[in-house]
Amino acid sequence: MNAFPLILSAPSGGGKTTIARALLARRHDLGYSVSCTTRAPRPGEVQGRDYYFMTRAEFIAEREKRAFAESAEVHGNLYGTRRSEVKRVLASGKHVVMDIDVQGAVQFIRVFPDTVTIFILPPSAEVLLERLKARKTETPAQLAARLQSALQELQEVDSYEYVIVNDDLERAVTSVESIIDAEVLSRNRVKNLREQVGLLIQRLEQEIESQTTP
Repeated sequence: MNAFPLILSAPSGGGKTTIARALLARRHDLGYSVSCTTRAPRPGEVQGRDYYFMTRAEFIAEREKRAFAESAEVHGNLYGTRRSEVKRVLASGKHVVMDIDVQGAVQFIRVFPDTVTIFILPPSAEVLLERLKARKTETPAQLAARLQSALQELQEVDSYEYVIVNDDLERAVTSVESIIDAEVLSRNRVKNLREQVGLLIQRLEQEIESQTTP
């Protein structure tokens, strides 16, 4: 199997992290690339499982060493995906599932061009607003910043290969699974075809040589 990275992007409150966790819980062919961040852990978050929590100085030092496949500043905090973390999961034969914002996805694809990209849409603006406001962990200014980011990210939806509406979690997860399975079949078929063509070319070259050799 040709393992590949899979990016899930969505505006804040779109449900990309929930979908990623559901996929990892039900599929053994998926692995998760744990991102780095300078933000403080939220209740229940664990170092090395949810994120690698770093100081700003530590993050910048790694970024200067080109350790990240992508990095971005979001709402005053730095986020990044280590190249080594992605390669580790791929080397295990598993697809890498990541929830990354739009600006990070653009950078990541330059490093791993065989990445599959999926944009998760909320079913409506009202649902998105309800999800954001339900957190009750942000000031009005922070909420306004998230809404502005959501607006900008929604304008980039056409740059993604697939778009899924998250109006029902189970249906959304199943849709992502279908995309993964289709991509695996497509890539394996292309690989097999190339190998078959290579064998045909090799055999024909041998026959041509035998016909032209005195």
